[in-house]
Amino acid sequence: MKRITKIALGLLTLAMTLTGCMITPPAAEVGWITVFDGSNLNNFNRVGDANWRIDNGIVVADLGGKDASYLVTKESYGDFQIRAEFWVDSDANSGIFIRAQNPAKIGADTSYEVNIFDKRPDPSYGTGGIPNIAPTMVPLKVGGQWSTYDITAKGSQLTIVLNGVKTVDVRDTKFAKGPFALQYGGGVVKFRKVQIRPI
Repeated sequence: MKRITKIALGLLTLAMTLTGCMITPPAAEVGWITVFDGSNLNNFNRVGDANWRIDNGIVVADLGGKDASYLVTKESYGDFQIRAEFWVDSDANSGIFIRAQNPAKIGADTSYEVNIFDKRPDPSYGTGGIPNIAPTMVPLKVGGQWSTYDITAKGSQLTIVLNGVKTVDVRDTKFAKGPFALQYGGGVVKFRKVQIRPI
């Protein structure tokens, strides 16, 4: 009996080795590339003079010049999903600019700005909206809490989900490909996990 048990254990070990007892990630995690993991900013170029820094695994900015500043990805993307966790205070002006046409000069006229701006004078294009393209379908405030953006750009279709709530679902053909950028425009802005998945 002991011999049978040893053989069974041996076969089980062999099967696990051959099939990989390799831990495969859940389907929801396959294909995601971590652009910021809390350790460095190697995947970004800095544009502007905000005091971006890493503090306990979080990239933070709370001081800048008269113009907005950005962390711009070195890579360019066409069709993709972005997941980004962020925290802003209630006075912050921030956002994630996607498909930027000029990496050295980011703006809402040359990219899609997924806005983070609770106190924007025109709240229809505030947090959750894309200025000049799509007002937010559901006005949301995010100041003082960790939030998550899920941004999908596939061809002309742009879909924005903020904390599980769809805020934009629109078609636009202006910009097809480009890097994306994290913005500092004022207040306190933090990002702790930023991922992209080409689709």
